[in-house]
Amino acid sequence: LTAANPGMMTGPGTNSYLIGNAAQGVAVIDPGPLLDAHIDALIAAAPGPIRWILCTHTHLDHSPAAALLKQRTGATVYGMPAPAFPNQDQDFKPDHVLTHNERLDIAGQALRVIHTPGHASNQVCFLLESQNLLFTGDHIMQGSTVVISPPDGNMIEYLASLRLLLDYKIDYLAPGHGFLMDKPAENVDRILIHRQERENKVMAALKRAGQPASIEELVTLAYADTPERLHAVAQKSLLAHLEKLRTEARAVLNDSLWSLAP
Repeated sequence: LTAANPGMMTGPGTNSYLIGNAAQGVAVIDPGPLLDAHIDALIAAAPGPIRWILCTHTHLDHSPAAALLKQRTGATVYGMPAPAFPNQDQDFKPDHVLTHNERLDIAGQALRVIHTPGHASNQVCFLLESQNLLFTGDHIMQGSTVVISPPDGNMIEYLASLRLLLDYKIDYLAPGHGFLMDKPAENVDRILIHRQERENKVMAALKRAGQPASIEELVTLAYADTPERLHAVAQKSLLAHLEKLRTEARAVLNDSLWSLAP
């Protein structure tokens, strides 16, 4: 079920997924934003009692409905605690804190937890092992690349988390936004190539600037292929690229101005 929260950052809206049946109960993955109509729709669509609520991460379009859905169903909430940033759902309180590679027996199915930080430090994916189907949250979206927004977002961690998926048997991706995707390895490679191409453009922008430059100046160069109305959002991922380059000693930050490392 897709929540009625379409937008520039959410595409058609946040996808919530239901797994289970009347006999074994139902799990909800990513109950979404705090929208009463969407919570009603989840309860109505469930073929049995909702006993588990799983959140891939705690951005405000994925987890806020968990508390009310738990209140109405008595379900157990699974996830990682919210980082201490304003764009995170600070009201999210998991009953069970997830760990990497943990195997959950839920709704008669085995779900493997894969910790994939980068978009968010507490982002996890859930692998439905019987179908080799990966619920990706915002780690991979259909039709768009995800925004990596420091300080909680981290480009180095994001790229490593993408490569981590290649270690698992995955046939399909069920993203938090957009539609079901096949050829997961090709999609991972596509994103890795895109991020490398963008990094190359960031390096070229630093060279072209020729002197220490602000984020606002660099975004017009590194994201010249992106509509100007999106540059405010692009600055977030640009900062993530620059922070990666600084960690690798390829860029320098002084007084809010960026330049190539000597």
